[in-house]
Amino acid sequence: MTLPSQLFSVEQVRAMDRYAIDDIGIPGIELMQRAGQFAFDVLMQGWPEALSIAVFCGAGNNGGDGYVIAHLALQKGLSVKLVALAEIDRLKGDALTAARQYLDAGGVINSIETCDWQDCDVLVDSLLGTGLDRDVGGAYRPVIEAINNSQIPVLAVDIPSGLHGDRGCVMGVAVRAQHTTTFIGMKQGLMTGDAADYCGAIHYHSLGVPDSVLHLNQPSAWCYVPPSPLLPARSATAHKGHFGHVLLIGGETGYSGAIRLAAQAALRCGAGLVSVATRVSHAGLVSLAQAEIMSHGIESTDELQQLLEKATVVVIGPGLGQSDWAEQHLDSVFNTDLPLVIDADALNLLSASSRVLHKRCVMTPHPGEAGRLLKTTGRAVQSDRYASVRQLQNTYHGVVVLKGAGTLVDDGELITVNSSGNPGMASGGMGDVLSGVIGGLLAQGLDAATAARCGVWLHGAAADYAARQGQRGLLAGDLLGFLRELVNQ
Repeated sequence: MTLPSQLFSVEQVRAMDRYAIDDIGIPGIELMQRAGQFAFDVLMQGWPEALSIAVFCGAGNNGGDGYVIAHLALQKGLSVKLVALAEIDRLKGDALTAARQYLDAGGVINSIETCDWQDCDVLVDSLLGTGLDRDVGGAYRPVIEAINNSQIPVLAVDIPSGLHGDRGCVMGVAVRAQHTTTFIGMKQGLMTGDAADYCGAIHYHSLGVPDSVLHLNQPSAWCYVPPSPLLPARSATAHKGHFGHVLLIGGETGYSGAIRLAAQAALRCGAGLVSVATRVSHAGLVSLAQAEIMSHGIESTDELQQLLEKATVVVIGPGLGQSDWAEQHLDSVFNTDLPLVIDADALNLLSASSRVLHKRCVMTPHPGEAGRLLKTTGRAVQSDRYASVRQLQNTYHGVVVLKGAGTLVDDGELITVNSSGNPGMASGGMGDVLSGVIGGLLAQGLDAATAARCGVWLHGAAADYAARQGQRGLLAGDLLGFLRELVNQ
């Protein structure tokens, strides 16, 4: 299933739900029944051999969805064990109506203390929904822990209980689902951060709410969809001068591999010329490993200035280190108006300064680097990735790429979420390749925001191709051939 590209905050989706009921006139119980039907259909498609299910219901409308699912399962002839964490007299409105319909159909409501659900084929999580604003506590926490410890597959309704709908972070503990159904508007928290570990496959349904309802709000973010083709076809008379000259600066002693990977990525993405400015001691080795790289050993800023005069794009940071040599060269780069990609140690040096970037700069921090840039911790960054990427952009300007599962890109006007990539990318050198990819796209004329978004997607898609042989053991260098294949599609 193709998911919508528009993402919304929890409050925006609630407003859409209210508008559909109050202004369009769709009864709330009808929306609940549609949600339950869709979730039950996903359950049966995901586990067609299931004979028994346990449905865990909370006190709100998310619990009401669970009662609808349990009712449908009874009608299908499945064995149903419904575990309620709220007495029926605590239910209100549509949730109470759904619970009574389930009881009228012969359903039984169990407490967690009396129900033996451990032999069920599938579990349905309808506990907490999107209203969670603090860490999971009370009776819910041990139930979520028991669900996760059971090793029984889980369908989460609307959102895995315990996952924050806006921030995508776990609120103390959260249900790990194999499938998640979500409704009316895609919640932004489902697409980044911890969500990748907890949602499984995501299934969306509008519940028949008109598209016009979505247009009541400006989306809070967008899932990035790459253009097709990624780059325009080349003229038959094209030459290398038409596709830019990328200068990459870095490769402190012991880290020449980082700058070489970045340079190779820029080449494979189609940059016309690629030069490296690195330490004298190993400059020759960089060209020896890749003859197309023009590698220069430099020590002085005067030597760097000569190279900057020939460059159209600069990438600085891979293997740069934080020595005086690194800091002097970073200062020289900031004194130009060339398009820049700032990565790795260049970001750490930036965090100790008060510089503001120009609009053609792209910075690519991982959460730890982002924490240093924001004078906080990587954990704090991960607890609200959307707020963190917006704060980075507000503070430093330019285009910000906040790396991680569901990489975010913010150009000051729009936040996009990337969907390509896989856990095999958790290995050294991947960030160096990304900086080279973005540099190579900038060299071919893409603006900073487009180069960042397209580069992040291309990087992840190449890793997905490479991971067909397995995620474990995936190397940054494995992406290079696939980058060339993808950038030509």
